[in-house]
Amino acid sequence: MAHLFNRNVLLGVSGGIAAYKSAELVRQLQERGARVRVVMTRGAQEFITPLTLQALSGNPVHTELLDAGAEMGMGHIELARWADLLLVAPATADLLARLCQGRADDLLTTVALATPAPLLLAPAMNQQMWRDPATADNVATLQGRGAHLVGPAEGEQACGDVGPGRMADPAVIADAADALFTGGELSGKRVVVTAGPTREALDPVRYISNHSSGKMGFALARAAADAGASTTLVSGPVQLPTPDHVQRVDVVSAQDMLEQCLTLLPACDIFIACAAVADYRPAAVQDRKIKKDAQETSLQLVRNPDIVAAVAAAEHAPFTVGFAAETNDVLAYARDKLQRKGLDMIVANDVSDTAIGFNSDQNAATVLWQGGEEALQRASKDTVARQVMALIARRLTAG
Repeated sequence: MAHLFNRNVLLGVSGGIAAYKSAELVRQLQERGARVRVVMTRGAQEFITPLTLQALSGNPVHTELLDAGAEMGMGHIELARWADLLLVAPATADLLARLCQGRADDLLTTVALATPAPLLLAPAMNQQMWRDPATADNVATLQGRGAHLVGPAEGEQACGDVGPGRMADPAVIADAADALFTGGELSGKRVVVTAGPTREALDPVRYISNHSSGKMGFALARAAADAGASTTLVSGPVQLPTPDHVQRVDVVSAQDMLEQCLTLLPACDIFIACAAVADYRPAAVQDRKIKKDAQETSLQLVRNPDIVAAVAAAEHAPFTVGFAAETNDVLAYARDKLQRKGLDMIVANDVSDTAIGFNSDQNAATVLWQGGEEALQRASKDTVARQVMALIARRLTAG
């Protein structure tokens, strides 16, 4: 699992012939799950165009210190705050000297001063420039301040010289960036999250459903990916964008959702059943629209499959987390479900409270497991989701 999942990497490109390799570096970073933005010096633009890196990164390339399009015109501060990592590749001898001196005479050096993010440098220059004592002193000073170095490599250079100074291969640089981050609490784990409502058809026009927006399930999928997990989201019908680095499978009915979950089960370490699955479905689905001829009508319903119980009862069951969305006696019902369905953990919340119920952007919950529980105070659903993931990681570690 790549440690760069959902990390913000600000790639600084300075003016050297190795700037052409920055295009491949963008791709390598993105393959590891990073979000990439690019800052280019004026010299860099002589070797590769901003348009190339914009097309590859999917984001505008930043070149000017004072950006009229940025909030309050201070683009360097916005970029500095956005970055989880400032990666400079190539880092020329001139740039290393300016960074060492604390210069802030262009956008890249200003961002370097303004960001609290770690700094990773990939030097690239002529072999004699690399061997020069001034460069050696500058590198030592920067490393003494906490900067990280990758390369340079040795070999034939554009000028015809042979020796140290070639920029490291883009894959090597991306690996070095990846290694600066821990993998997250769920690194290497495979997580399946269910989300949203199900729809149980009555006829070609009507269906039975509920008010679930899917927001909590999507927040959980996002938090799982942020924690380093390979994440699959099985979603009922909702109007929400797929979280970054999450594989999404859309379903409609409870039976559809069960089939997808059982298909994913062999490659699942953690199963989180957040979907609001309809308890019942019509015994028969009419093939034509039901007409309103009679003053009264009746509808026969049958039980839907219990997805989370089926997963928990599987021969090689994953760590299984259920949700108890209740309107009264919340904790009592949650404890009963935890025992009755054989779950490893359950998240209980009161959906009668409109501030934290269906369609809200906030939540509060109590997480229960065998022998313990923890209350999660009211916060955004993203915050609550991250807290749930941290608890899951702790329970997995505890065995």
